[in-house]
Amino acid sequence: MAVSHPELLERHRKVLPSWVSLYYDEPLELVAGKGCVVTDAEGRDYLDFFGGILTTISGHAVPEVVEAIREQAGRLLHTSTCYLIRPMVELAERITDLSTIPDAKVFFVNSGTEAIEAALLLCSSARRSNQVLALRNSYHGRSFTAMSVTGNRGWSATSFSPLQVSYLHNGDRLRGPFAKLGDKELNAACAADLRQVIETTTAGDVACLIAEPVQGVGGFVVPPDGFLGALKEVTDEYGILFVSDEVQTGWGRTGDHFWGFQAHGITPDLLVFAKGLGNGVAIAGVVGRGEIIDSLRASSISTFGGNPLATAAALANLEYLLAHDLQANARAVGSFLMQGLHQIQERLGIVAEVRGRGLMIGVELVEPGTLKPSPQAAGLALEGARGRGLLIGRGGLYGNVLRISPPLSVSRQQAEEALGVLGDVLEAVDATRGGSSPTGPAGPAGGRTATEA
Repeated sequence: MAVSHPELLERHRKVLPSWVSLYYDEPLELVAGKGCVVTDAEGRDYLDFFGGILTTISGHAVPEVVEAIREQAGRLLHTSTCYLIRPMVELAERITDLSTIPDAKVFFVNSGTEAIEAALLLCSSARRSNQVLALRNSYHGRSFTAMSVTGNRGWSATSFSPLQVSYLHNGDRLRGPFAKLGDKELNAACAADLRQVIETTTAGDVACLIAEPVQGVGGFVVPPDGFLGALKEVTDEYGILFVSDEVQTGWGRTGDHFWGFQAHGITPDLLVFAKGLGNGVAIAGVVGRGEIIDSLRASSISTFGGNPLATAAALANLEYLLAHDLQANARAVGSFLMQGLHQIQERLGIVAEVRGRGLMIGVELVEPGTLKPSPQAAGLALEGARGRGLLIGRGGLYGNVLRISPPLSVSRQQAEEALGVLGDVLEAVDATRGGSSPTGPAGPAGGRTATEA
């Protein structure tokens, strides 16, 4: 007999850390899914517009991926990198081709955090330096080293660090000293600031600059096109390596490009990937210039990284999303969602900005008539959407940004349904915060009220 949500929550709190946070006043357990729809333990269906934190990129229970997992599991689960692994080699060949990095090699690990660790190790080894440049409001992982390059206080549990990190402006066009500049002027100002940071806060021999093309946990902050290119022009002068953190932006999620860095006219030295590649199976890695990947001066392995099961699943998922051109769908449906959300923004005082690329969209909520962040409004919207059968995410430096990131296979009809829910919910929240919209029902806790698309 299934355990109820309250019972499972009580057991969770007894044996798991208090800092492992859960969504919702009444947390739920998801037990099944198909496409962009998931079902909880009490039998309620929801549109999944968060995708396991941008991980379920092709959709739930994709038959081709499920079959690849089943077939590989029936033969062999694990061997380790001490042996040749055919699907790992085949996947590496596909990723190096897609990376656009010349003479590339790949090292596979199990999570985005571990891949960031590997990239920082490679850069510090190649450059013989522990100095690193990172962006303000960034998030790069939960480990000791990854946390040290995270420029978001809410996700930085300690000030201790194995690195010496200097933080740069992030190209935010809503907040910060450069926010009101035009795109070209903003890029130039941030590049000038970078040069000054190198000359005043470092010893010069910096290992790398690490950046997310779109800041994920930071609230889907999107800098102007060419922003990373302007920074890379400066780092190239100093021989500083450039690492693109594509954990959330990779595999076509941004719609216009397969990788987020391609909006900025650059080719990074290293590219970190995770999340969407496995469509829920744990796999990640770093791909980069061969001489950097080969720069370690000691032997190393990854016991589970690149294991037969994970690489077989990832290879099947990669082929699926390419064969079905999910990147084009992300561009089309993402544009439709952005247009609809901008129309919602025009009539509500709590929405300060709608931003994003493809199916990576952020809605920043504030106190009406101001730019004061409203995490309370975001909390109400998150609950209200759940009550109407829509699961979304939440992030931003102040916890006031709604994160909308469905699987790239989402349909136009499902996007229309989600927009209807978000419009009603945000109008209701706007009314409670003193905005100008009429009062509307946020909906009781429950499942979807519309017909499943």
